[in-house]
Amino acid sequence: MRRLVSFIGISLDGYYRGPHGEFDFANVDQEFYDFSNRQDAYIDTLMFGRETYELMAAYWPTATEDDPEVIEFMNSVPKVAVSTTLERADWNNTTLVSDDPAEYVKELKERPGKEIAMFGSVRLTASLLELGLVDELRVMVFPILLGNGASMFSTLSGRVPLELWRTTTFRSGNVLLVYRPA
Repeated sequence: MRRLVSFIGISLDGYYRGPHGEFDFANVDQEFYDFSNRQDAYIDTLMFGRETYELMAAYWPTATEDDPEVIEFMNSVPKVAVSTTLERADWNNTTLVSDDPAEYVKELKERPGKEIAMFGSVRLTASLLELGLVDELRVMVFPILLGNGASMFSTLSGRVPLELWRTTTFRSGNVLLVYRPA
């Protein structure tokens, strides 16, 4: 069975977006790109909620400032956009799922292949965590305090026990925390 992993970048005080909805605090350098390329080698499907999908679809098709391997990966890998409000998903290689995302995820995990990864998409991650469908939660903590913003898991309706699987510290001050459901 394929694994569903979620990768979310946050500030040290737990915000995935700043007070004005911005995500301009990611601490990205060559070490981060190298990590991303290693992680991407194990992924063959990306899944996004509507907000993250729209941001990614607006950025990656014309991206030039990022690592060329990351750009190629983001634009070529099969993608799933989960939304009840999107009418179409035109980014290359995207399937739009509007009905029963949990059933779709269960079926997708049964298909042969590599990992399925959600990048960002905190509300989708929270709902799938509560249903027991997320196999691994990867949280990249960036060395910045925002003081205000959108909290990572404010949409959870209850507790989700996790166990720390591993940590990775980067020279830049980024820290990757990898959790699995307990």
